[in-house]
Amino acid sequence: MAAAARGEAFVLQGGDCAETFASATADNIRDRVKTILQMAAVLTYGASVPVVKVGRMAGQYAKPRSSGAETREGVSLPAYRGDMVNDFDFTLEARTPDPQRLVQAYHASTATLNLVRAFTQGGFADLRHVHDWNRGFVANAANSRYERLAKDIDKAMKFMQACGADFDAMRTTEFFSSHEALLLDYERPLTRIDSRTGELYDTSGHFIWVGERTRDIDGAHVDFVSKVLNPIGVKLSAKAEVDDVLRLIDKVDPDREPGRLTFITRMGAKTVRDALPTLVDKITGSGAQVTWICDPMHGNTFESASGYKTRDFEDVVEEVRGFFEVHQGLGTVPGGIHVELTGNDVTECIGGAEKILDADLNKRYETVCDPRLNHQQSLELAFLVAEMLAKD
Repeated sequence: MAAAARGEAFVLQGGDCAETFASATADNIRDRVKTILQMAAVLTYGASVPVVKVGRMAGQYAKPRSSGAETREGVSLPAYRGDMVNDFDFTLEARTPDPQRLVQAYHASTATLNLVRAFTQGGFADLRHVHDWNRGFVANAANSRYERLAKDIDKAMKFMQACGADFDAMRTTEFFSSHEALLLDYERPLTRIDSRTGELYDTSGHFIWVGERTRDIDGAHVDFVSKVLNPIGVKLSAKAEVDDVLRLIDKVDPDREPGRLTFITRMGAKTVRDALPTLVDKITGSGAQVTWICDPMHGNTFESASGYKTRDFEDVVEEVRGFFEVHQGLGTVPGGIHVELTGNDVTECIGGAEKILDADLNKRYETVCDPRLNHQQSLELAFLVAEMLAKD
């Protein structure tokens, strides 16, 4: 994360909006990891720096909700807050919070991490395989505009091979887990003291973040993350006040340690160019060396004409483009992207080369919370961001 803050690495953070116990299967986990690996290969070429691969996986089982209740056909029940709290089924029994679900989330996260280790250390992540998968993506006529970039990567691979590059070293890769540290009843019991140093670490994940709703400087969530030594992320919307953010830096990163604090900005495509520059300028001016990551998902959600919560792929791309433009204008470092995605061919976000329409959303709308980019849209975003990185 410190390298990303300096422009010597780029962070790709991706995965489910809200993991479910039912989706913690080998196939689903494999396909999500595969998507992130494919995106990372393309971004590595575009950025010419290592890509830090961080999954929204093995712990993203709780979600903050703007309303405590959900009403359907005149019936009001507690809102679904993620499988760690209650169930998505719309019955009183399912929606009643159950503390035993915290234990279920722990076991599901353990199983997920074990599979991720197997996939990333057992040859599945071999760069040659990953590039072959991306060749298949650009072979689709809808994605032909990315063929040149894929061919350039192909040439680079052949050049490396001709030079005797150690491809065995590229059979495995590092892959980190992350989630929002929302339920402190889950995070606190998983916090451990390092016997060598006496320092506290939250072992529920490598990288944990505090959301836009829970980043109150005097709140329990900020207090918790200020005490553990994990790399910490904080979500910032267009409403974020500079003074509040500076106070937050003083509390969470008093020693100004590079890599300690990451700001994940979620501004919206129409707002990012206006709201982001002041924040970046003032925080950089304060001497803090934070990592800046763009979340182009959460500021671009709307309800479609057919009643589905969705996002337009063009808005997602436009927010990333605005994020890069702001950093380019200020001479600061765009450190990464944070994306809600799945490895499956769902129909939850409109647009993209596949031209998913509002009328298509009902075909495979599977998310239990926010709409995710599908496998094809995720790869398309990676190629577009690689083009932006190459120009940067």
